[in-house]
Amino acid sequence: MTTAEAATRVGPYQHYVYAYPHKTAYRRLPDRPSLASLWAAEPKDALSLYLHIPFCEVRCGFCNLFTRIGAPDGLTGAYLDALERQATAVRGALGESDDVRFATAAFGGGTPTFLTAAELDRLCDIAEHRMGADLRAVPLSVEASPATATADRLAVLAGRGATRLSLGVQSFVDTEARAAVRPQRRADVEAALARIRDTVIPVLNIDLIYGIDGQDERTWRQSLDAALAWRPEELYLYPLYVRPLTGLDRLDRRRPGPGADAGGDPAWDEQRLRLYRAGRDHLLAHGYTQQSMRMFRRADAPPQGADDYACQTDGMIGLGCGARSYTSGLHYSFDYAVDMHQIRGIIDDYVSTGPAGFARAEVGHPMDAHEARRRHLLQSLLQAEGLRLDDYRARFGGTPADDFGLELERFADRGWLTDADPAVLRLTPEGLAHSDAVGPELFSPAVRAAMAAYERK
Repeated sequence: MTTAEAATRVGPYQHYVYAYPHKTAYRRLPDRPSLASLWAAEPKDALSLYLHIPFCEVRCGFCNLFTRIGAPDGLTGAYLDALERQATAVRGALGESDDVRFATAAFGGGTPTFLTAAELDRLCDIAEHRMGADLRAVPLSVEASPATATADRLAVLAGRGATRLSLGVQSFVDTEARAAVRPQRRADVEAALARIRDTVIPVLNIDLIYGIDGQDERTWRQSLDAALAWRPEELYLYPLYVRPLTGLDRLDRRRPGPGADAGGDPAWDEQRLRLYRAGRDHLLAHGYTQQSMRMFRRADAPPQGADDYACQTDGMIGLGCGARSYTSGLHYSFDYAVDMHQIRGIIDDYVSTGPAGFARAEVGHPMDAHEARRRHLLQSLLQAEGLRLDDYRARFGGTPADDFGLELERFADRGWLTDADPAVLRLTPEGLAHSDAVGPELFSPAVRAAMAAYERK
């Protein structure tokens, strides 16, 4: 690659966009608005509920999520106490109207199944009795790890209405799991999958990662086939990133180039693209449909309603110190960190917060009309079905080309947009493959500046 080519090259792995704006764009809110004022004029008849558990038995080398390893005696109980105080305050802020209803729920982390079976039962009680979510009547998705997917925990989740269990496997090849600093044995993973299938939770999702040191097309196919043997209703294929302050970053493996999470190694980029395409084609050939760059669903899997996109929609209530909440005018959360020492401090602060401390938003990012347009375009375009132009027009009174013509022209010039259906703005297969470059190019200048100024901790 020449110097000129390198200067104009668009790396395919810039930033995983699962929510916009990213938490690194959030800042302390000087006015600390009350939750009651934030939610007063919001529609509340189809809310999404997310409960965050910030504990894991180990921290994988690639992980930059808000989580800590283990918990001293009493900490999980104290955390659930705080979660209950927060839930009481938030439910009070929503008002007592019968119009407050939840359409979907999820437990994430961290690893929610780090909690004991009794603690998981209490977590469900908080969602139901404090927040008013009928977990047996709405889609309920729960994240788990092989080591914590025990029979007693799974029985609680199934009994309380869980419809989807997402298992973070990453690789069925033991040497690859070790290379990703994820200590596990395939035999234990298979045993966990057997327990999940015995529990008969309707939807099983398996997460796999490509781009691990030592991985090639043969071993990637081994993991794919091992996953397919369980006929999971969903599969997520994630590219490996090496992010600052993570275990792999400290081990100096695959250090990223310039930018927040940018991949600076063209050879590694090409390897990940090659593995992605191989995995995509393999799943499509085995009866799966592509929902996004990462998500594949078995064609005969039961529908899951709105939970696929719940983390990106307005009307999101997040409980727990790593959760986000979304209104139409403000995205807010608690403080964010990756460093383990900093995370422990934030969790300790959360656990010691009294009821009044949960009644106001502390950290967030305001959403104006232009950011709302940008977010809607971004989250829709990154789905395989694309963005219906009449939907955009009904919401915003114009077209995406009116608001984001330059960005869309660049995507079209690169062959990332298809004009096969004039009523839909949709990525080509190559555009979907470059979703982690498409998303960041749609960030606003203000969000870019805020992310660049964020002091990592």
